[in-house]
Formats: sequence, C-alpha cells, structure tokens
Amino acid sequence: MQAWLDNIKGEFDLNFIQGSRWKFLVTGLGNTLLITLMALAIGLVLGMIIAAVRSTYDKTVDNARPSVGRRILGFVNGACKVYLTVLRGTPVVVQLMIFAFVIFASARNMLMVAGLAFGLNSAAYVAEIIRGGIMSIDNGQFEAGRSLGFNYLQTMWYVVLPQVAKNVLPALMNEFIALLKETSVAGYVAVMDLTKAGDTIRGRTYSPFMPLIAVALIYLALVMFMTWVVGKVERRLRSSDH
Repeated sequence: MQAWLDNIKGEFDLNFIQGSRWKFLVTGLGNTLLITLMALAIGLVLGMIIAAVRSTYDKTVDNARPSVGRRILGFVNGACKVYLTVLRGTPVVVQLMIFAFVIFASARNMLMVAGLAFGLNSAAYVAEIIRGGIMSIDNGQFEAGRSLGFNYLQTMWYVVLPQVAKNVLPALMNEFIALLKETSVAGYVAVMDLTKAGDTIRGRTYSPFMPLIAVALIYLALVMFMTWVVGKVERRLRSSDH
C-alpha cells in the first residue's frame, strides 16, 4: 500500500509539480471555457434567428398571399434548411479543420476561429430545438396576440417566446453540456484546450495515466456542475406550473 501511494505521489510530482506543468491544465481549462462561452453566444443568437425564420415560414406557408416578401422569406428559409443540413450532417471536427485550414488559414488567433466554428455548429442544433418549441405553441396564442393589437414580431416576442423559453430551456442546457465536451477536439487546430493540455503533459513526461485522468476529472466536474444547474432549472420550472 505504501509503495502504491509513493508511486502515485511520484507520478503527481512528475506530471504537475515539476516544471510547473499544472499551468498547462489551467491554461487549457481557461481556453476551453472561453471557446464554450463564445460558441454558446453565437449558437444562441444565430439559432434564435434561424428558428424564427423557419417557424414563421412553416406557420404562414399555407395562408400567405404571393408577394415579394413571401418569396424573400421562402429563399431565406431555403438557405436556412441548407445550413442546417450541412452543419448537422458533417462531423464538427471536420468543420473545425475547414474553418482553421481553409477559410481562415491565415488567421493567427485560432481560439477565435474555434469559437466561431463551434458556435456555427451549435446554432444548427439550437435552431431546431427552438423551432420545435415555437411549433408546439398553439395557434390560439398567436391569435390572442393579434387580438391585443400586436403585429407578428410583437406577438412572437411578448407572447410566444416566453412560453417557448420555458419549454425548451432544459433541452438547450443539455445542448450546452454537449457543446462543452465537443470542444475537446479543438487541439486538432493547435488550440491549447483542456484535452490538448493533458496530451502536452503526457508528451513531456511519457506518463499518460495521471494527466489524462486529471483532464477527465475536470470535464466530469464541469459537466456535473452544469447538470446540477439544469436540474435546479427544471425543478424551478416544474414548481412554477403549480
């Protein structure tokens, strides 16, 4: 037992204390959180816009009269469908490498490029989550908004979206948890994320166990915290129904 404890202590000292290698994990964690926050903001804003376009088209396609505005909406809706098909139909790591090595090949800040790539990918999933929430709202809610004198956008903002937010928030939180874990492939484009930090330590010490277990535990702690937040939110939403 003592020999095992001494071995663990030696591994810990080798991987984290010597050369201040623990700083790699701190830097990697900071970059992972920064990428996640950037992607979350992009995904949420762009996803809401796409969801609004798609749901507006779907709800008005049968009743709207032919007009220039109708054709423009149809074109934008078609573009959104192509975007969703491409982004959801290809691996995120491939999208990341296309952004880094093709579209922004001359960029120096790969951290921002990674945040943009993950954000655009996340937007495709967020859009469908929100669109599903909007489509689940009864048409009577839209009619009620119109009876109050609201136009379509005002009805969507003041009447529909508050109900949608309550319905889709748990699903959105779970998407953000998945987004956090997806950022672990950012090392493919030379970004020092948390996974890359652990791999860097492993490459210098030739000791894979301790740094990779440390990375796994940090991810686990982050996911457990976010899961706890999701649980609190879900309980709060359920209690507000009574």
